[in-house]
Amino acid sequence: MAAASRSAGPEHASGPASARLMQIGEAAERVGLSIRTIRHYEEAGLIVPSARSEGGFRLYTESDLDRLAVVKRMKPLGFTLDEMRDLLTVLDALDTATDHSELLDRLGMFHTAATTRVTALRDQLALAEGFAGTLRAKLDHHTGPTA
Repeated sequence: MAAASRSAGPEHASGPASARLMQIGEAAERVGLSIRTIRHYEEAGLIVPSARSEGGFRLYTESDLDRLAVVKRMKPLGFTLDEMRDLLTVLDALDTATDHSELLDRLGMFHTAATTRVTALRDQLALAEGFAGTLRAKLDHHTGPTA
């Protein structure tokens, strides 16, 4: 793995085609995940830091953050780690494969699954909003409406 070329920070990797690198704290903040969660995803094989600094710190690129964002968006839909890994593999392969038909079929299955899960979440949200409305009506009945 590449090492950072400056001791002052992980802003640049060595080599002419290097991308901006960031340490795990910045990556976590930018993507909205905890450092612990990113490490868990690394242990699960969902994300691999693009580089390590000379001191061994994980260094991430924008591409790594894109992968973390995919995982973050799959999590509330109840996708398993294996499903997340499978989708990331499909997305990676789409960029390099010459025959996309099987990959597009798999991507379509993920789209269908995501859409189904979103619909289920909307149904749950409507139920929860109805319940909160019922509680608000009870409060208003007994205490008067709030401003």
